[in-house]
Amino acid sequence: MDLELSDTLKKVIDGLSDQFSDSFIEVYQSTGDTFVRVEADAVVDICKYLKSTHHFIYLNDLFGTDRFTSEERFEVVYNLISLRDRERLFLKVRLPEEDPRLESVADIWKSASWMEREVYDMFGVHFDNHPDFRRIFMPEDYEYHPMRKEFPLLGIPGSIELPSTTPDTE
Repeated sequence: MDLELSDTLKKVIDGLSDQFSDSFIEVYQSTGDTFVRVEADAVVDICKYLKSTHHFIYLNDLFGTDRFTSEERFEVVYNLISLRDRERLFLKVRLPEEDPRLESVADIWKSASWMEREVYDMFGVHFDNHPDFRRIFMPEDYEYHPMRKEFPLLGIPGSIELPSTTPDTE
């Protein structure tokens, strides 16, 4: 597949494949956006490189997905924007089902802190060296991750105390 990259994104992709040839897995385009998949152990270095060298100073979003596959089940996606060059780049990392773990990028983009907490809370992906690693939506002692595909749509009965839905009677 031929890529239709702007000059700026072509430089970014060339730089990534040169600087991180061992960690650079693939690049593709979908719906007009460019996606780069890299190895998990290089994500912090690649993010630092993208921010400092190519001015991707804005982390617009960071989210997780459950691919529900036997290998590399979870995926973390970084939606990066270069305001100077008006370019968007999606950086993707795949993680195994057993002990999904990544280094935090909260030191690079402060906004990553809340988004990494959400990914942990919903999918169970751990972010090492996170400055405030704890659940964000679910109770601290909740042992499940509700966005995983095996989680029942109606929840797990008795796993969380809910308020009564019937009005008090006198």
